[in-house]
Amino acid sequence: MLQELLCRRKDVLMILPYVAIVQEKISGLSSFGIELGFFVEEYAGSKGKFPPIKRREKKSLYIATIEKGHGLINSLIETGRIGSLGLVVVDELHMIAEGSRGAVLEMTLAKILYTSKTTQIIGMSATLNNVEDLREFLQAEYYTSQFRPVELKEYVKINDAIYEVDRKAENGMTFSRLLIYKYSDTLKKMDPDHLVALVTEVIPNYSCLVFCPTKKNCENVAEMICKFLSKEYLRHREEEKQEVIENLKRISSGHLCPVLKRTIPLGVAYHHSGLTSDERKLLEEAYSTGVLCLLTCTSTLAAGVNLPARRVILRAPYVAKEFLKRNQYKQMIGRAGRAGIDSIGESIVILQEKDKQQALELISRPLENCYSHLVKEFSKGIQTLFLSLIGLKIATNLGDIYHFMSGTLFGIQQKILLKEKSLWEITVESLRSLTEKGLLQKDTTLTEKELTQKDAICKFEEWYQYSFHITKLGRASFKGTIDLAYCDILYRDLKIGLESLVLESFLHLIYLTTPYDMASQCNPNWMIYFRQFNQLSPAEQNVTALVGVSENYLGKKVSGQAIKKKVNKDVVNRLYLSFVLYAVLKETNIWSVSEKFNMPRGYIQSLLTATATFSSCVLHFCEELEEFWVYRALLVELTKKLTYCVKAELIPLMEVTGVLEGRAKQLYNAGYKSLVHLANADPEVLIRTIEHLSRRQAKQIVASAKMLLHEKAEALQEEVEELLRLPSDFPSIEKA
Repeated sequence: MLQELLCRRKDVLMILPYVAIVQEKISGLSSFGIELGFFVEEYAGSKGKFPPIKRREKKSLYIATIEKGHGLINSLIETGRIGSLGLVVVDELHMIAEGSRGAVLEMTLAKILYTSKTTQIIGMSATLNNVEDLREFLQAEYYTSQFRPVELKEYVKINDAIYEVDRKAENGMTFSRLLIYKYSDTLKKMDPDHLVALVTEVIPNYSCLVFCPTKKNCENVAEMICKFLSKEYLRHREEEKQEVIENLKRISSGHLCPVLKRTIPLGVAYHHSGLTSDERKLLEEAYSTGVLCLLTCTSTLAAGVNLPARRVILRAPYVAKEFLKRNQYKQMIGRAGRAGIDSIGESIVILQEKDKQQALELISRPLENCYSHLVKEFSKGIQTLFLSLIGLKIATNLGDIYHFMSGTLFGIQQKILLKEKSLWEITVESLRSLTEKGLLQKDTTLTEKELTQKDAICKFEEWYQYSFHITKLGRASFKGTIDLAYCDILYRDLKIGLESLVLESFLHLIYLTTPYDMASQCNPNWMIYFRQFNQLSPAEQNVTALVGVSENYLGKKVSGQAIKKKVNKDVVNRLYLSFVLYAVLKETNIWSVSEKFNMPRGYIQSLLTATATFSSCVLHFCEELEEFWVYRALLVELTKKLTYCVKAELIPLMEVTGVLEGRAKQLYNAGYKSLVHLANADPEVLIRTIEHLSRRQAKQIVASAKMLLHEKAEALQEEVEELLRLPSDFPSIEKA
């Protein structure tokens, strides 16, 4: 990457799977950018400018999530700047096989390959099997290595016996040892899997991760282990553990999870999506520095931030109720062994007799193959791809679109993936569907029979040139990266909103920007729903009536009465989520809203992040449709409020990567009230001024602030030069 940025003078895009990893990389690489003279730009959540600012001299390293990376590539193609991108690095390339996100990643890479012959692509993964398909798709060389900086030993535990995984052995394992630990009758009953024995072999001097099938199981296991740890564990780094507890209270307005209150003094904590990002970040930092020695966690930690351990224990070979896949197993055990700290890493899978055979197959079989989801994810996959191909003028006729599809991973795997229809038929079917939705318009009229004839390409050259153009609604959907399953509903909702938009509060706007896909996962508590409705002002209650949810309907749901009139369940659920979001914006305290709605605080924060992202998408959607001009200014402000969800004075500080609400309050109270203040701060002074701030964190905050300040200053400088530059089309006055 550095060679591309500094020697070849080209921009670089790094695509990572999760927002947390993007932010981790931004924090780590900003200091390199400042010292070596390149920009590090964040494209995650609602952050990132499309198209990116065109720099005069310095080059940019864009660090993006999969979705934002796709948007960035689209904007570079549209502005004719795709050639400025010298390198694209994709971490966790196996995610190309994971649902709609995999489809988006495949689209991104296919567009780069089709539009730029000078951009190099590097894909990395530790869990790939059918590499040949991916190699052909990416037109790539394949490099592989079995090297691990720390040796990994795999074990399975059945009853009291521990076996080492040995693929050369007849049944795939050899006996290693018996687990010897004095168990009381109470302990046997509470801990039949001998987890206490397994973890106490390594903690507190070494670290340990225990992967659990569910979030609730994580909390239960953490509490159970702590009940049987000796009091000696309390004395291990006691003051620092107390500091972690105080920090958790500080970032949560005095609140503290009762489970963590009991487990942290013993060096143990749980880690899952029910925690807020502030809480997770604090616990991760405490674990990385050895203050916490044991985390009980869900499988998401295996694919998230880098938290290695001396020993990794799989509580059961399940994720929720699903049996583990080989790829998931590899991701989890891959956390074992810390380079530079441990000489070995160990993984232990706890098995019941009923799972023994299936688990042995899991350990010995090859990794799962990666298959394209481009057609499986119809509205988020192939339809979105075709709309953007025509919108960006990459391919506008039937022949070129078919040719493009042949070069995708799906095109390469079509013989395996297509059973009933051909690639030609699917291409035609998708284009027809987009035309019927009013997103595309046909430039020529052909009969149904002519369109579906499989050998049309060979027989009739003019049919091969059959072309389309994008409609205004299509362009708005493409620019807003709206899921095409919802674009017509969004258009209708915004149109109805124009007739009677309630602006007394943010509630109506929040409803319009609450993600449609999250509504389907929601199960409202009707008593809470009705109570919240009654606390609304008359104008806000009018919003609920406008969207189709009446007081009478809610009253009947609470009392369990039958409802004769049909009400759209998705609208009801979406409005309930809007109530949650509205409460967060008013109170800016996730804990109190979590208690009010009886929802996990981590879920509320995820909802807030998803809504901020969708609000940004709706804004771009409205920018393309003149009739929705009124929404533009309103949504800019709402997106900012949803993104930061804090008092206005803290927003400039929270624009800095790694500065969350709790830290922003500390900095503001210490006199660091702007980006300029932070960029010019001395890390050593920050450490002395700000409680519970490590040297590494202080340096990263200052580096990130400097990077952001440089970016803003450069953008203003370029704006000034653009204003003063003589236009290329300036009329020349010829001398007579």
